[in-house]
Amino acid sequence: MDGASALTLSFGGVGLFLLGMALMTDGLKLAAGPALGRLLASSTRTRLRGLGSGILVTALVQSSSAVTVAAIGFVNAGLLSFGQTLWVLFGANVGTTMTGWLVALIGLKLKIEAAALPLVGIGMALQLVGGEGRRGPIGQVLTGFGVLFIGIGFMQQAFSSSGEALDLARLAGHGVLSTLAFVVAGAVLTMLMQSSSASLAVVLTLAQTGVLPLSEAAAGVIGANIGTTITAILAALRATPNARRAAAAHVLFNVITAAVALLLLSGLIRAVDGLREAFSLDASPAVGLALFHSVFNLLGVALMWPLAGPMERALAARFGPRDEQLRPRYLDRNVASVPALAINALDLELRRLGGMSVAELREAVHRPSGAPGGQGSPQGRSAALVTMIEDFVTSLSRRSMSAESAARLAAQLRVLHYYENCAEQLVTMRRARRAMGGEAIGESLADMERKADRLLRHFDPQGEDFAPRQRDRESEFEAAYQRAKADVLAAGATDRLDFAAMDSQLHGLSALRRALDQAGKAARLLERPAVPDEVAKSAG
Repeated sequence: MDGASALTLSFGGVGLFLLGMALMTDGLKLAAGPALGRLLASSTRTRLRGLGSGILVTALVQSSSAVTVAAIGFVNAGLLSFGQTLWVLFGANVGTTMTGWLVALIGLKLKIEAAALPLVGIGMALQLVGGEGRRGPIGQVLTGFGVLFIGIGFMQQAFSSSGEALDLARLAGHGVLSTLAFVVAGAVLTMLMQSSSASLAVVLTLAQTGVLPLSEAAAGVIGANIGTTITAILAALRATPNARRAAAAHVLFNVITAAVALLLLSGLIRAVDGLREAFSLDASPAVGLALFHSVFNLLGVALMWPLAGPMERALAARFGPRDEQLRPRYLDRNVASVPALAINALDLELRRLGGMSVAELREAVHRPSGAPGGQGSPQGRSAALVTMIEDFVTSLSRRSMSAESAARLAAQLRVLHYYENCAEQLVTMRRARRAMGGEAIGESLADMERKADRLLRHFDPQGEDFAPRQRDRESEFEAAYQRAKADVLAAGATDRLDFAAMDSQLHGLSALRRALDQAGKAARLLERPAVPDEVAKSAG
């Protein structure tokens, strides 16, 4: 096989490997997403348990990125402290070494015709008949496994048949320069493919087929770990503060571990040879590299054990929220990649939006007539946040999710719609107040506003008095509203108010009534997760 054909075959193999990884990871997240989330939330009380959770969950979903996103979602939700999250992240780095073992022990020894192709066939059959249950996602996992192994087979065929065209051994033998060259090659390969698993599979295949010497292949593995930090850095752009802190922790772990491993490279390789003999493992280069990858990441955990405390304090003091009032605090594209977590994050953001909306309504209720509307805009801050949440929901709605998550999302959309209506009514209230000029407010209007303020305190999902089911106080407000409306009409009829002032006052009263109605509906949906029947009833 000539060089061009080998290159084409290797590119195709890498592409199939990446496709298989994506199918497998997405299928596992759909099949067990909420369960994996509960495992993370309940198993991180100590460093060792957090580390074990990160290893286990990453080994199950075959994606350290997915586990990182899950950890970010829980720390944003307050279910995990940032210190607990650090150990989940470190565990995810160790858990991702399972991909190397998968490739070394199975992928490079698997006959495609005997196992990989049947996996694809069985997986697709399960997806076709899976419906809305778990058979579909499980079928997607099996399909992903099969496609992944087919990709490995193509890479192995390309590298074993390429002969002199891919003789990378010629780059070896130059001491430190050769080691650094392979570190850079591994990092660049990972950055280009945006997958350390794919670059690791390439390095393992090159070593197994004799194209790459063992010591340089180990340097390539270290480079792949450094290269994977680019994914975390890209994911942290325009993300929440906790996402940026998690990305920084991931970068520090990988860079510090890589620097120490490079200094101890020859000793680590000798230690790996000793461990392989002690555990009677296969003497193949691929198995040796998979073991090196695991030892290398465990070394990182040992290094982080005394450094985690200072790192946590340093990162907690950095990456403060930008434009705190105007940007989502819990939502970013990382959280959106795991629907079950995105739903939880959206619930928190809606509660924050609710608190902001209620605060603006209370401010408008107490603002004197003729005073300017707040924050330089009649729409206020909540309207800007509504738009950003809508963008997040649009991206989330395109993803596959469980029936339970879809039902919760439907309720959340209803809540968002209610708060959007509140923002619209706020504009009307502020305009009415400005149009009123200096007109005096009667006692009935003042009484109505006091009752409105008391009711709004109960509708604030972030307030201490949150208790949205207030039938008696809603009845009291309605009675006060009718009295105030009657007084305004009487004032207009007796020429105590001119027609324009009367009309503005009535529009303001109506807008306040409508805003209270919408805020109450939103608060009752946020009081506890709604089931589909409740969502349908609340739509009226």
